[in-house]
Amino acid sequence: QVQLVESGGGLVQAGGSLRLSCAASGRTYYYMGWFRRAPGKEREFVATINQRSSSTYYEDSVKGRFTISRDNAKNMVYLQMSSLKPEDTAVYYCAAKLAPSNYRARYDYWGQGTQVTVSS
Repeated sequence: QVQLVESGGGLVQAGGSLRLSCAASGRTYYYMGWFRRAPGKEREFVATINQRSSSTYYEDSVKGRFTISRDNAKNMVYLQMSSLKPEDTAVYYCAAKLAPSNYRARYDYWGQGTQVTVSS
């Protein structure tokens, strides 16, 4: 049974930091990444990391502030979030991708999400 379980969300003040973790089961994926959905908005891509090359890709709004990393041996992916802004407030979802297609294309598995709230 494939499971992706996020943790690490919480409430922080603007300028603070959080580290999100995602534990995956079932197999090693080609990409693992993070998406987010703010209230009343569509889900958006945040960051992803390639298993083989370890190449990383970020949404422009988080570049220089967020860092994605992965531990393939443990099937874990992390998102270090720094210099947080109120507009980063959202439910953050871990996602896994099986096929070596474009990094922003369809992902196959999704976690339940973890809430990140940034106060001003």
